[in-house]
Amino acid sequence: MYMAYGWPQVIPLDQGSCPSTQRIIYLRIINRLLLVVSPSHLELWSSSQRKVRLAKYKRDAMSVEKEGENLQAVWSPDSKLIAILTSSFFLHIFKVHFTEKRLHVGGKQPPGLFLANISLLLSEQVPFAEKDLTVSNIVTDSKCMLLGLSNGSLYSMSWKAEFYGAFDLDPYQGDAGKISHSSNPTGNGITLAGEPGGLVSNHARKSAITTLELCLPMRLLIVLYSDGQLCQCSVSKKGLKQVDFIKSEKTLGSGDAVCISVASDQQILAVGNRRGAIELYDLTNSSLIRTVSLYDWGYSVDQTGPVSCIAWTPDNSAFAVGWKLRGLAVWSVSGCRLMSTVRQIGLSSVSSPVVKSNPECKYEPLMGGTSKLQWDEYGYRLYATEEGSLERIIAFSFGKCCLSRGVSGMTYVRQVIYGDDRLLVVQSEDTDELKILHLNLPVTVSYISQNWPVQHVAASKDGMYLAVAGLHGLILYDIRLKKWRVFGDISQEQKIQCKGLLWLGKIVVVCNYIDSSDTYELLFYPRYHLDQSSLLCRKPLLAKPMVMDVYGDYILVTYRPFDVHIFHVRIFGELTPSNTPDLEIPRESALNNHVSSTSDVEAREPARCLILRANGELSLLDLDDGRERELTDSVELFWVTCGQSEEKTNLIEEVSWLDYGHRGMQVNQASVFAVSSSFVDLVLDFA
Repeated sequence: MYMAYGWPQVIPLDQGSCPSTQRIIYLRIINRLLLVVSPSHLELWSSSQRKVRLAKYKRDAMSVEKEGENLQAVWSPDSKLIAILTSSFFLHIFKVHFTEKRLHVGGKQPPGLFLANISLLLSEQVPFAEKDLTVSNIVTDSKCMLLGLSNGSLYSMSWKAEFYGAFDLDPYQGDAGKISHSSNPTGNGITLAGEPGGLVSNHARKSAITTLELCLPMRLLIVLYSDGQLCQCSVSKKGLKQVDFIKSEKTLGSGDAVCISVASDQQILAVGNRRGAIELYDLTNSSLIRTVSLYDWGYSVDQTGPVSCIAWTPDNSAFAVGWKLRGLAVWSVSGCRLMSTVRQIGLSSVSSPVVKSNPECKYEPLMGGTSKLQWDEYGYRLYATEEGSLERIIAFSFGKCCLSRGVSGMTYVRQVIYGDDRLLVVQSEDTDELKILHLNLPVTVSYISQNWPVQHVAASKDGMYLAVAGLHGLILYDIRLKKWRVFGDISQEQKIQCKGLLWLGKIVVVCNYIDSSDTYELLFYPRYHLDQSSLLCRKPLLAKPMVMDVYGDYILVTYRPFDVHIFHVRIFGELTPSNTPDLEIPRESALNNHVSSTSDVEAREPARCLILRANGELSLLDLDDGRERELTDSVELFWVTCGQSEEKTNLIEEVSWLDYGHRGMQVNQASVFAVSSSFVDLVLDFA
């Protein structure tokens, strides 16, 4: 779950040579680099911990007058090349080259310092057969680019400025989704149906293509037409160059779409429409999941305008939405509104109040509308540009919830939210008010500067200790003493690539990825000493874990597709700095594809667990026989409210939980047959 915090950061941009189109045309982040393209120039920024302009390229007035303003742009997946199509249909290919200069840590940069160069490699005019065309955005893979034309055709070209020509597909008939090349591909002409080499479709003229959305992991191309229709197409596994394998599959949406965005991990298509609403579709069966909007806050499309842009977080758990006339908002995939620059003014009803401008109100970000949105690679920053503005980019900071939930009877005074370089500790005061403490990670030992950003955070059972991991190593924080504990040997720190953190009593458990062997393991460190000499145990894992959790002396690890393994951890000896105890993992129980491989389940071993899937479905899994019972859906977070049962068998247990989703906070109960006398509330976030 994401939470916005702090004031937005402003990134100033240079002014171009008097462009006529007052808007940013392209915004993208790849490999910790932020590329912004305006009608007359390009800028490359660092999107890591320090926001620094690395390079820029300004076109002169003569170039703009002769070849037209920058109209559309795309960045190659390896971030080495930039392609720009101008308003006069010239294709410019730029190369990004990094110098050996480095940033000065802890001080201002010298004036005129650039750490990269942007140079023009070639400029060629695209040989469109028609000269009055308008074009869509450009999508690309490593070898080929694709754009849509206002005559309903698609146009293909390479990163070497090889123009393959226009082609067409029929979005209306599944059996007519075959590609038909133009009769003159080298000249890029498009003929009408009935003529040799004409269109496959029976429609003599289709609507203009306004937007393309490419999802290579799903081999999917979504085509948006100006009439609001959507066409889902399949793509060859070899990419866009094989245009003969681009086939229309089916139409989607309600017919008034204006922008689209695909969440590949969730296989969800977000569709923004003219009514200012966003519809989420399941791409596996084309069903509508839910619709979100600002209507329940008292805003109609007259105030916000249609949706202008949508951007998913890297983990596909939330998406940002910008409107043409005013503001942006962020929703979770389960439908919870997480952030909005537009203030709430009323509830959803016919008598919702009319929005009235108040000159006394403080300035609202993106009051003039949002044109572009882009998340950074880790989901900590949301970059936005305003309609009609070329002066700046606005960056909103986001934190993620530390999911250290416990069973009934365990009250956490503090809750932890973590950002890219800090922890936000939320705690209640005597006045019943919440206080947020910004806990910056230690800079004296340069941990965060070397291992930015924060990747994982876990709180101990009593909430007094925090484990934090960046790209390498980990550090521990004692809330009582307000002290950090770090690795004394940096070489040991760099050998740890943390993919998950757990607390097992006074022991921090690290899921470590080993580059050399492409394997995973569990490392057990005592909280009083981070060093290889203090390592209590090293446990190899079968594969990359999806989710891990702890209950008592047991660690639960899940693997794809749905294999659940339970490790029993035993400690012999006292866990103190003056004593070296023995830690053993004598055996493990496995629940492979819902079939238990062991029958001698100990009395204290976990018997059931709650599973929260990435799509918001909450279910109860019996770890003995593999039976799973669905409980509810559209859940964002949940808290278990019943503890361990007494030593009884064959009882009907009441499993109670609180969940939060788009319906708000709910209290639920479910009667579940108890197979084992040991009921355990294991909490999983199951991706």
